[in-house]
Amino acid sequence: MDQTAGLEAQERELRDAGCDKLFVEQVSSVDVRARDRLAEALDYVRDGDTLVVTKLDRLARSVAHLLEVLEALTAKGASLRILSMGIDTGTATGKLMLTLLGGVAEFERSIMLERQREGIAKAKAAGKYKGRKPTAMAKGDDVLALKAKGMKPNDIAKEVGIGRASVYRILAS
Repeated sequence: MDQTAGLEAQERELRDAGCDKLFVEQVSSVDVRARDRLAEALDYVRDGDTLVVTKLDRLARSVAHLLEVLEALTAKGASLRILSMGIDTGTATGKLMLTLLGGVAEFERSIMLERQREGIAKAKAAGKYKGRKPTAMAKGDDVLALKAKGMKPNDIAKEVGIGRASVYRILAS
């Protein structure tokens, strides 16, 4: 119910902003591939058009994706307007702001990854970080023993609880 109300509010906001054609899509943020209506909108825009979105996260799931969308719009002579941020890439200031925001997001991600690497290195040095436990290769002896008994790879995979490809990798090593 909340999602429907949120979608209706976004549609209302877009109409209030003067949008005459809406491309409405309600997909999971997990599945970024299923963005058919976004692809349709990008295909539809023409020179001089402005693609309007209510919020940045309604358009792109990452900075890389945002830059990809922005490049596609620019190539067609179109611009992007983000209502919640007051950004319009049809202006020099809007382009600058979006570029700065993208740069800040990339910087934050880099810093976070650097801290993560440092934390892992510190934990390893203290003997607290072991990493992911090996799965299939740890069962190599069982796989070889079952193969020696004449069992087929599919049956070995089911018996040991690993994938068939893992069985073949163990047998090949």
